[in-house]
Amino acid sequence: MVLCAGLGTRLRPLTGAVPKPAAPVCGVPLVRWSLALLARGGVSRAVVNVHHLPEAMALAAVEAGRALGMAVAVSREPVIAGTGGALREARALLAGADGIVLVNGDILFDVDVRAALSAHRASGALATMVLLPMPAGARYAAVEVDAGGAVRRIAGAFGPGGEGLSPWHFPGVHVLSPALLGKVPAEPFAADVNRHVYPALMGAGAVRGLVAGGYWNDLGTPARYLEASRDVLRGRMPPLPGADPFAGTEARAAGVRAAGSARIAPGATVAGPALLLDGAVVEAGAEVGPDAVVGRGCRVPAGAVVRDAALWDGTALAPGERVEGAIAAGTLRVRGDGR
Repeated sequence: MVLCAGLGTRLRPLTGAVPKPAAPVCGVPLVRWSLALLARGGVSRAVVNVHHLPEAMALAAVEAGRALGMAVAVSREPVIAGTGGALREARALLAGADGIVLVNGDILFDVDVRAALSAHRASGALATMVLLPMPAGARYAAVEVDAGGAVRRIAGAFGPGGEGLSPWHFPGVHVLSPALLGKVPAEPFAADVNRHVYPALMGAGAVRGLVAGGYWNDLGTPARYLEASRDVLRGRMPPLPGADPFAGTEARAAGVRAAGSARIAPGATVAGPALLLDGAVVEAGAEVGPDAVVGRGCRVPAGAVVRDAALWDGTALAPGERVEGAIAAGTLRVRGDGR
């Protein structure tokens, strides 16, 4: 299950028009990255919950599933139900699963889902929280685990606690046994698994932590979004089968990949890493790159500069316009530094 009901408030105004999990990362909707990750791990069907811009989110999810050959069902939440409530509201759609991987829909993550499923099943736990080392300088709430791998405290407040616990970062992926669905309470409606489900199970060791590796980014802010874009361009986040921004492109120069229909005029300057998607046009006298994504049908006219930036599909810049350290989506311009 991919959680796609959030409002994406920290990416406004971009998420006023596009749900955050449908936002393109190097031209590939974020939800498709998530579903491709699950498909690579052997997941055969998925549920996506929707609330904000529900029709657009549902369409993006279903289209992504179709491209991956994965059956995708949509759980509609007129009222946001929270992480645990989302499971409860989607229970009928999850019926028959022999295991459930629950993924936050606003992350880019290169975790080994198949290994996480295997470790979860071997443990006999009801829930496994995939964990990462705490990023340097980060202020994320910690998940604290004992020497045997049992989760004992979350966010400093939930769970029985104990001595000698190790703090880890929770990147937003759970592996669940179907029996956990019966543990989600009817109230509160907006139930959070970390607050309303897991604490009652921790004392018996039914919630475990699994330390993993792999690239991770929560794309929570414009700066984090641009970082993710750079990381894909530079290979720090590898393409996934079925979510490969470079599929069908060709090398035009060192580090420059472009779709066959993209046009780079003589006299334009394009420096890698850069990615130009279908129908993108870079006119003479324009400068693109490094660290630039020019989306489908975008136009970069004479004198314009696109550097450390992402142009979403269909965006046309003005002559001489500079988009640096920013996201351009239609008429919107959102800087990565928040200004």
